[in-house]
Parts: sequence; structure tokens; C-alpha cells
Amino acid sequence: SMLRYATPLIFGALGGMFSERSGVVNVGLEGMMLMGAFFGIMAADKLDSWFLGLVVGILSGGAMGLLHAIWSVHLRADQIISGFAINFLALGLTGYLFIDIYGQEGTPTDIPSIPNVRLAFLDGVPFIGDIFGNLNLMIWIALILIPLSWLVLFKTPLGLRIRAVGEHPRAADTVGIDVYRIRYGAVIASGMLAAAGGAFLSIGFVNSFNENMTAGRGFIALA
Repeated sequence: SMLRYATPLIFGALGGMFSERSGVVNVGLEGMMLMGAFFGIMAADKLDSWFLGLVVGILSGGAMGLLHAIWSVHLRADQIISGFAINFLALGLTGYLFIDIYGQEGTPTDIPSIPNVRLAFLDGVPFIGDIFGNLNLMIWIALILIPLSWLVLFKTPLGLRIRAVGEHPRAADTVGIDVYRIRYGAVIASGMLAAAGGAFLSIGFVNSFNENMTAGRGFIALA
């Protein structure tokens, strides 16, 4: 249960970390997570595939990340205000589309959901088998992404560029690093990771959608 509840927060926090390290505060994590939750379950329902639902949900978060990057990186808007604008935009858009498409009945009950990964060799192992023997695929992805994100940020040239752009953009620009491109990439990746957490929430955890179902998880992830 702890792992299930933590997974959306892991995705959101990793997304916020990449954005923050590049020098852009992503207060819009909540809205990006909500977009992933709604568009993930809607696509899974309409396309009859949890995988396509997950892809569409992640792309919707990337679109919100791109919007946040345009406002805060390119147009030099206040990053906090831009992030809150993303949150309100996502809340209004998903709420309107949810009522428009599903009405008062809500989402159907037969929507394809993200499957669990069953580890047969853990069958019968006390405690460990009960916890890790049948976890959702997204939980495993989240757990793998934690050390992978550390490797990317601290052990690769790309990670060095992200940190350089966030800590001293003028120095990074002097040595030929495209500050705008790195920041755009980091903020879009941030939105996609947060949306993956939202998609898990709707098509991997509760298998339904309600208005504002993220309920502040994006802000917890930001913290």
C-alpha cells in the first residue's frame, strides 16, 4: 500500500528535480499530473489499450511542460505564476472534458488498466513475497527511475549540462551550451514524468477518474 501511494509522488518529485536543476521552478506539477490522469484514462478507454493511454497521458504532461517552458524560459514570465496558470488550466480543462465526455455517470468500469508484474520465484517467501511478488508495472518503473535519474544527473555529460544551466547559465552559455534548449528539454521531461504519475493514479491504481483527483499530490511532490 505504501508503495502504491508513493509512486505518483516519486514520478512527480523526479520531474520537479529535473526542472529545478535546470533553473526552472515547476509549480505546475499538480496540473501536469492531473492532465496525465485524465488523458491517460480517456485514451485507454477510447483506444482500448492501457499502453496507448499511458503514452497519451505522458504526452499531455509534456504539452503542459512545453507551455510552461515557453512562458517561463522564452517569455521570461514569473515561474511561480506560470506554474499556477498551468494548474488552473489543467483543472478547468480536465473538469470540463470529464463532464462533457462522461457526464454524471463517470468513467466506465471496464477500462484497461496497467498490469501487475508477478514474480513467481517470490511465491511462498514470507513478507518479501507478499510485498514484491505482485506489484504494478509503474511501481517498478518508478523504483528503477530513482537510481537512473541519479546516474543521468551526476554521471553523464547531459546531467552536467542540466546542472550547469541551472547553477550558472551565463558560464554555460560561454562554453557553448544552449541554455534555452537544455531548459526546454528539462521542463518538458518534468511534465512527462509528472503525467506518468497521474496516469498511474487513474489507470494503474483506482482505475477511474474524478475531478481534481490528484488532490495536492503535485504540491507534495514539489515539496
